Amino acid sequence: MNILIPFIKNLVLDAGMICIEGQKRLTSHDLEFKSTKDIVTEIDKKVEVFLVKAILARYPDHGVLGEEYGAVRAESEFRWIIDPIDGTTSFVHRLPFYSISIALEKAGELVLGVVYAPALNQLFYAQKGNGAFVGDIPIHVSETRELDNAVMATGFACLRAGLEKNNLPIFNEIVPKIRDIRRFGSAALDLCYTAMGSLDGFWELNLNIYDIAAGTVILREAGGVITDFTGGGQFPEKGLAAANKDLHNALIPILTGFCAL
Repeated sequence: MNILIPFIKNLVLDAGMICIEGQKRLTSHDLEFKSTKDIVTEIDKKVEVFLVKAILARYPDHGVLGEEYGAVRAESEFRWIIDPIDGTTSFVHRLPFYSISIALEKAGELVLGVVYAPALNQLFYAQKGNGAFVGDIPIHVSETRELDNAVMATGFACLRAGLEKNNLPIFNEIVPKIRDIRRFGSAALDLCYTAMGSLDGFWELNLNIYDIAAGTVILREAGGVITDFTGGGQFPEKGLAAANKDLHNALIPILTGFCAL
């Protein structure tokens, strides 16, 4: 398993160059719309094809799940979960808060995660039982214990999807209780920034497994807790809450209350 980290780190750096170069040449002709507000670019597709081909060339018996093209060779003990560009809106608007996210699942358990933000040159990675890192530096969740000292992040995938049950009431409940809020637009990066203690916590609705798989491994290895809105394991389907143990314990009663509405 240890040989996988260098392979995926090198691969994600190469994918990052595709993003950097592609963003320079990006035009409106490169955009497609999954829905009225949900954008995909030709670069998203190019990065995913590059990653899937490279992974299957090295591990031809593994399965892959990608955001843009779905499942490939799904019947395997090993499954790679890929989001080629998490934060496509930031990418299109030439903002730096987008990332490439790659996770490995073994027999249904997430065991490895790599998240790379090309424009920021930040490379996060973790392997189960071996800790979490940015570059070569170990990272840990914050030591903030009280909500009123916390800076947290959230997102609004629920609004892009047009869901009636959305994050706005939760946002209005939580934000007055904390020090401040940040909005980066990449769930993978939100989880990584929570893992390194730059954020104290993160919650969101209507995410997909490819948005959060790699960040989940990184957060857990950094000492964080990640659950659904009730404190259970059905995330991201039933919402996602991530923080250190104390702040997570403070968030869950608030989030659980909205699950019942």
